[in-house]
Amino acid sequence: MTAAPLRLGVNVDHIATLRNARGGIVPDPVRAAHMAAGAGAENVTAHLREDRRHITDDDIARLRTEVSLPLNMEMAATPEMRDIARNHRPHAACLVPERRTERTTEGGLDAAGDDGRLAEAVAALTEVGTRVSLFIEPEPRHLEAARAMGAPAVELHTGRFCDTEGDEQAHELARLTTAAARAAELGLECHAGHGLTYATVPPVARIPQIVELNIGHFLVAEGVFMGLDETVRHMRAVMDAARGETTEDKA
Repeated sequence: MTAAPLRLGVNVDHIATLRNARGGIVPDPVRAAHMAAGAGAENVTAHLREDRRHITDDDIARLRTEVSLPLNMEMAATPEMRDIARNHRPHAACLVPERRTERTTEGGLDAAGDDGRLAEAVAALTEVGTRVSLFIEPEPRHLEAARAMGAPAVELHTGRFCDTEGDEQAHELARLTTAAARAAELGLECHAGHGLTYATVPPVARIPQIVELNIGHFLVAEGVFMGLDETVRHMRAVMDAARGETTEDKA
Protein backbone atom coordinates (compact mmCIF):
# COMPACT_ATOMS: atom_id res chain seq x y z
CA MET A 1 0.00 0.00 0.00
CA THR A 2 1.05 3.62 -0.48
CA ALA A 3 2.21 5.10 2.80
CA ALA A 4 0.70 8.36 4.02
CA PRO A 5 3.01 11.26 4.93
CA LEU A 6 4.75 10.71 8.25
CA ARG A 7 4.69 13.50 10.82
CA LEU A 8 7.35 14.12 13.47
CA GLY A 9 6.28 15.27 16.91
CA VAL A 10 9.10 16.51 19.15
CA ASN A 11 8.64 16.05 22.89
CA VAL A 12 10.24 18.88 24.88
CA ASP A 13 9.74 17.37 28.37
CA HIS A 14 13.43 16.84 29.02
CA ILE A 15 14.37 20.38 28.12
CA ALA A 16 12.25 21.18 31.17
CA THR A 17 14.02 18.39 33.11
CA LEU A 18 17.35 20.17 32.54
CA ARG A 19 15.85 23.51 33.57
CA ASN A 20 14.29 22.11 36.73
CA ALA A 21 17.51 20.38 37.80
CA ARG A 22 18.89 23.77 38.76
CA GLY A 23 15.80 25.99 38.82
CA GLY A 24 15.41 29.24 36.98
CA ILE A 25 14.27 29.69 33.40
CA VAL A 26 16.91 28.01 31.20
CA PRO A 27 16.80 25.99 29.07
CA ASP A 28 13.36 27.07 27.88
CA PRO A 29 10.98 24.41 26.42
CA VAL A 30 9.32 27.09 24.31
CA ARG A 31 12.64 27.97 22.67
CA ALA A 32 13.13 24.25 22.02
CA ALA A 33 9.71 24.09 20.36
CA HIS A 34 10.61 27.01 18.08
CA MET A 35 13.85 25.24 17.11
CA ALA A 36 11.97 22.01 16.41
CA ALA A 37 9.54 23.89 14.17
CA GLY A 38 12.39 25.38 12.17
CA ALA A 39 14.06 21.99 11.82
CA GLY A 40 11.10 20.13 10.33
CA ALA A 41 8.85 18.98 13.18
CA GLU A 42 5.10 19.02 12.57
CA ASN A 43 3.98 19.23 16.20
CA VAL A 44 5.33 19.61 19.71
CA THR A 45 4.50 17.23 22.56
CA ALA A 46 4.60 18.03 26.28
CA HIS A 47 3.54 15.82 29.21
CA LEU A 48 2.05 17.73 32.13
CA ARG A 49 2.51 15.23 34.95
CA GLU A 50 0.58 15.38 38.18
CA ASP A 51 3.83 15.95 40.12
CA ARG A 52 5.04 18.60 37.62
CA ARG A 53 8.47 16.94 37.51
CA HIS A 54 9.34 18.60 34.21
CA ILE A 55 6.68 20.47 32.21
CA THR A 56 4.75 23.06 34.25
CA ASP A 57 1.36 24.67 33.83
CA ASP A 58 3.03 27.83 32.57
CA ASP A 59 4.94 25.80 29.96
CA ILE A 60 1.65 24.43 28.63
CA ALA A 61 0.13 27.91 28.44
CA ARG A 62 3.15 29.27 26.56
CA LEU A 63 3.50 26.29 24.22
CA ARG A 64 -0.17 26.71 23.36
CA THR A 65 -0.01 30.46 22.64
CA GLU A 66 3.58 31.25 21.60
CA VAL A 67 4.48 28.37 19.27
CA SER A 68 3.25 27.93 15.70
CA LEU A 69 3.27 24.13 15.88
CA PRO A 70 0.16 22.27 17.08
CA LEU A 71 0.47 21.20 20.72
CA ASN A 72 -0.01 17.56 21.66
CA MET A 73 -0.53 17.50 25.43
CA GLU A 74 0.26 14.19 27.09
CA MET A 75 -1.77 13.69 30.25
CA ALA A 76 -3.27 11.24 32.70
CA ALA A 77 -7.05 10.86 32.52
CA THR A 78 -7.65 12.62 35.83
CA PRO A 79 -10.23 15.33 36.56
CA GLU A 80 -7.45 17.88 37.18
CA MET A 81 -5.69 17.23 33.87
CA ARG A 82 -8.98 17.03 32.01
CA ASP A 83 -9.93 20.50 33.29
CA ILE A 84 -6.52 21.97 32.43
CA ALA A 85 -6.71 20.55 28.90
CA ARG A 86 -10.27 21.81 28.43
CA ASN A 87 -9.10 25.26 29.48
CA HIS A 88 -6.13 25.39 27.08
CA ARG A 89 -7.75 23.39 24.27
CA PRO A 90 -4.56 21.96 22.74
CA HIS A 91 -4.76 20.65 19.19
CA ALA A 92 -4.34 17.11 20.52
CA ALA A 93 -4.21 15.25 23.82
CA CYS A 94 -2.62 11.85 24.32
CA LEU A 95 -3.96 9.99 27.35
CA VAL A 96 -1.19 8.03 29.07
CA PRO A 97 -0.80 5.91 32.21
CA GLU A 98 1.05 7.64 35.01
CA ARG A 99 2.66 6.46 38.25
CA ARG A 100 4.62 8.62 40.68
CA THR A 101 7.34 5.97 41.10
CA GLU A 102 8.18 5.58 37.40
CA ARG A 103 11.06 7.41 35.76
CA THR A 104 9.19 7.61 32.49
CA THR A 105 5.94 6.20 31.13
CA GLU A 106 6.05 2.42 31.52
CA GLY A 107 3.79 0.64 29.07
CA GLY A 108 0.46 1.55 27.58
CA LEU A 109 -3.00 2.18 28.99
CA ASP A 110 -5.29 -0.70 29.83
CA ALA A 111 -7.93 0.63 27.45
CA ALA A 112 -9.72 -2.71 27.34
CA GLY A 113 -10.11 -2.64 31.12
CA ASP A 114 -11.29 0.99 31.32
CA ASP A 115 -13.56 1.70 34.25
CA GLY A 116 -15.07 4.71 32.52
CA ARG A 117 -12.39 7.33 33.22
CA LEU A 118 -10.81 7.09 29.78
CA ALA A 119 -14.15 7.27 28.01
CA GLU A 120 -15.13 10.31 30.11
CA ALA A 121 -11.87 12.05 29.25
CA VAL A 122 -12.24 11.27 25.54
CA ALA A 123 -15.75 12.73 25.53
CA ALA A 124 -14.82 15.83 27.57
CA LEU A 125 -11.81 16.69 25.41
CA THR A 126 -13.56 15.95 22.13
CA GLU A 127 -16.32 18.33 23.21
CA VAL A 128 -13.89 21.28 23.18
CA GLY A 129 -12.33 20.33 19.86
CA THR A 130 -9.19 18.54 21.08
CA ARG A 131 -8.19 15.45 19.09
CA VAL A 132 -7.66 12.59 21.53
CA SER A 133 -5.32 9.61 21.21
CA LEU A 134 -4.74 6.74 23.63
CA PHE A 135 -1.21 5.50 24.35
CA ILE A 136 -1.61 1.72 24.20
CA GLU A 137 0.23 -1.55 23.76
CA PRO A 138 -0.03 -2.94 20.19
CA GLU A 139 -2.84 -5.36 21.02
CA PRO A 140 -6.18 -5.70 19.15
CA ARG A 141 -8.28 -5.56 22.34
CA HIS A 142 -6.95 -2.12 23.21
CA LEU A 143 -7.48 -0.87 19.66
CA GLU A 144 -11.06 -2.06 19.70
CA ALA A 145 -11.63 -0.45 23.11
CA ALA A 146 -10.26 2.86 21.83
CA ARG A 147 -12.61 2.72 18.88
CA ALA A 148 -15.58 1.88 21.09
CA MET A 149 -15.00 4.86 23.38
CA GLY A 150 -14.78 7.26 20.45
CA ALA A 151 -11.08 8.08 20.38
CA PRO A 152 -10.07 9.07 16.83
CA ALA A 153 -6.42 8.03 17.23
CA VAL A 154 -4.04 5.73 19.10
CA GLU A 155 -0.32 5.88 19.80
CA LEU A 156 1.38 2.50 19.85
CA HIS A 157 3.96 1.98 22.59
CA THR A 158 7.29 1.20 20.88
CA GLY A 159 9.31 0.76 24.08
CA ARG A 160 9.51 -3.02 23.95
CA PHE A 161 10.57 -2.94 20.31
CA CYS A 162 13.32 -0.43 21.10
CA ASP A 163 14.57 -2.33 24.16
CA THR A 164 14.95 -5.75 22.50
CA GLU A 165 17.19 -7.33 19.86
CA GLY A 166 17.20 -10.15 17.34
CA ASP A 167 14.20 -12.48 17.21
CA GLU A 168 12.49 -10.75 20.12
CA GLN A 169 12.72 -7.39 18.39
CA ALA A 170 11.41 -8.92 15.16
CA HIS A 171 8.45 -10.26 17.15
CA GLU A 172 7.76 -6.81 18.60
CA LEU A 173 7.96 -5.23 15.14
CA ALA A 174 5.44 -7.77 13.88
CA ARG A 175 3.11 -6.81 16.74
CA LEU A 176 3.40 -3.14 15.80
CA THR A 177 2.81 -3.88 12.12
CA THR A 178 -0.28 -5.98 12.83
CA ALA A 179 -1.67 -3.42 15.26
CA ALA A 180 -1.17 -0.54 12.83
CA ALA A 181 -3.02 -2.43 10.11
CA ARG A 182 -5.85 -3.22 12.51
CA ALA A 183 -6.04 0.43 13.60
CA ALA A 184 -6.53 1.46 9.99
CA GLU A 185 -9.28 -1.15 9.57
CA LEU A 186 -11.04 0.33 12.60
CA GLY A 187 -10.74 3.87 11.25
CA LEU A 188 -8.21 4.94 13.88
CA GLU A 189 -5.33 7.26 13.04
CA CYS A 190 -2.17 5.46 14.13
CA HIS A 191 0.82 7.09 15.85
CA ALA A 192 3.83 5.50 17.57
CA GLY A 193 6.42 6.48 20.12
CA HIS A 194 8.62 5.79 23.14
CA GLY A 195 12.33 5.06 23.12
CA LEU A 196 12.82 5.69 19.40
CA THR A 197 16.32 6.49 18.12
CA TYR A 198 18.01 6.93 14.75
CA ALA A 199 18.58 3.16 14.74
CA THR A 200 15.07 2.05 15.72
CA VAL A 201 13.00 4.58 13.75
CA PRO A 202 13.44 3.12 10.22
CA PRO A 203 11.54 -0.17 10.73
CA VAL A 204 8.67 1.68 12.43
CA ALA A 205 8.64 4.45 9.82
CA ARG A 206 8.21 1.79 7.11
CA ILE A 207 4.86 0.69 8.55
CA PRO A 208 2.55 2.49 6.11
CA GLN A 209 -0.44 2.95 8.43
CA ILE A 210 1.59 4.87 11.02
CA VAL A 211 1.27 8.60 10.30
CA GLU A 212 3.06 10.19 13.28
CA LEU A 213 6.10 9.45 15.43
CA ASN A 214 6.55 11.24 18.76
CA ILE A 215 10.17 11.38 19.93
CA GLY A 216 11.72 13.31 22.80
CA HIS A 217 14.41 12.01 25.14
CA PHE A 218 16.75 10.77 22.41
CA LEU A 219 16.56 14.04 20.47
CA VAL A 220 17.24 16.11 23.59
CA ALA A 221 20.10 13.84 24.67
CA GLU A 222 21.77 13.96 21.24
CA GLY A 223 21.09 17.68 21.15
CA VAL A 224 23.43 18.19 24.10
CA PHE A 225 26.26 17.30 21.72
CA MET A 226 24.92 18.23 18.29
CA GLY A 227 22.31 20.92 18.92
CA LEU A 228 18.59 20.22 19.05
CA ASP A 229 17.88 21.66 15.61
CA GLU A 230 20.49 19.35 14.05
CA THR A 231 19.13 16.25 15.78
CA VAL A 232 15.59 17.06 14.67
CA ARG A 233 16.74 17.63 11.07
CA HIS A 234 18.62 14.34 11.07
CA MET A 235 15.67 12.45 12.54
CA ARG A 236 13.41 13.99 9.91
CA ALA A 237 15.83 12.79 7.21
CA VAL A 238 15.99 9.27 8.71
CA MET A 239 12.19 9.10 8.78
CA ASP A 240 11.85 10.35 5.21
CA ALA A 241 14.44 7.90 3.89
CA ALA A 242 12.76 4.97 5.61
CA ARG A 243 9.30 6.07 4.51
CA GLY A 244 10.39 5.49 0.93
CA GLU A 245 10.27 1.76 1.69
CA THR A 246 7.14 0.09 3.06
CA THR A 247 7.19 -3.11 5.06
CA GLU A 248 5.98 -4.87 1.90
CA ASP A 249 9.06 -3.60 0.05
CA LYS A 250 11.31 -5.04 2.76
CA ALA A 251 9.64 -8.48 2.75
